[in-house]
Amino acid sequence: MHNPNHMPMTSLTSTFLLANGVEIPCIGFGTWQTPDGETAVNAVKVALEAGYRHVDTAASYKNEESVGEAIRLSGINREEIFVTTKLDNPDHGYEETKAAFNASLDKLDMDYVDLYLIHWPNPISSRHNWKEANAGSWKAFEEFYEQGKIRALGVSNFRKHHLEALYETAKIKPVVNQIHLCPGDLQPEVVAYCREQDILLEAYSPLGTGAIFEVPEMQEIANETGKTVAQVAIRWSLQKGFLPLPKSVTPERIRENAEIFDFELTDDQVATIDNLEPGIAGFGAEPDSITW
Repeated sequence: MHNPNHMPMTSLTSTFLLANGVEIPCIGFGTWQTPDGETAVNAVKVALEAGYRHVDTAASYKNEESVGEAIRLSGINREEIFVTTKLDNPDHGYEETKAAFNASLDKLDMDYVDLYLIHWPNPISSRHNWKEANAGSWKAFEEFYEQGKIRALGVSNFRKHHLEALYETAKIKPVVNQIHLCPGDLQPEVVAYCREQDILLEAYSPLGTGAIFEVPEMQEIANETGKTVAQVAIRWSLQKGFLPLPKSVTPERIRENAEIFDFELTDDQVATIDNLEPGIAGFGAEPDSITW
C-alpha cells in the first residue's frame, strides 16, 4: 500500500492512512532488544525529543513499562503518540489474549493502544492448533477494538496462508502486517498479497543485520546522496511504501535515523537496492518453524 493520501512524506509526523481510517506516523521507533529500565526510558525519550511520534513495543520485549514511563516523562500528550504493542506467543487463545492485553495496558499505564498485533502466527505453544488459537485471539482483539481500547488491529510475521486462515472467522480485517523487510529481504509474495488486501506493511529490522554497512552498492548510494547507509536503507523502505521501524539506543543514531526527509533516492538507486543479493543483510525467521 503506497501512501493513499498521495501526500509527500516530509517529516516524522507525516502519516499513512490505514484501511480503517486511522492515521499512523510514517516512521516508528522500534524497541526490540532494548533492555527495560533506564536504557529503554532514555532511548524512547530521545526519540520523542527527536520528533518521533510512533513507538513500537511488544509484551515479549519486556520493556512496556519503560516505554509507558518515557511517554509520560516526555510531557507530550498521549493522543499525539501512536503506540503499538503485541500479543506474546504463549498467550494465544480468547481468554489468554484478554488477560495478556489487560496486562500490557497495565504495564504501559494507558487506557488504550493505537495498534495491537498478533506477534507470530504459529508459535510453538499453539502449533497443534494455531488456526483456532489465532481465531480466539482475534475475537478478543475485535472486542477490545469495539470498546475503543485498540484503535487499529494488525498482525506480524503473517504469510498469506496465515491471513487466509484468520479471514475464515474474522469480522474485522487486519490493517497492518509487520514483517521483516530490508534490502535483500523483500518478501514479494507477502507484500503483493497485503497490498491487494489494503494491509499496510511495516518493516521491522529495516537495516537488516550489521552486514548491510559492508554492502558496496549501499556505500556507493550513501556517497552519492551524502547520507549514511542507514539513512539510505530507511529512505528506501519509505519509498517502497513500507513503514520502517528503525531501532537504536544511541542518541546520535536515533536522531540520524530520523533525518531522511531532505533527500530522495532516484528510480535507479531504488532498483539497485531492490536487486541486491537475497539475504545480503539477513532474512527474517520462518514463522511456521520458529522455536519460541
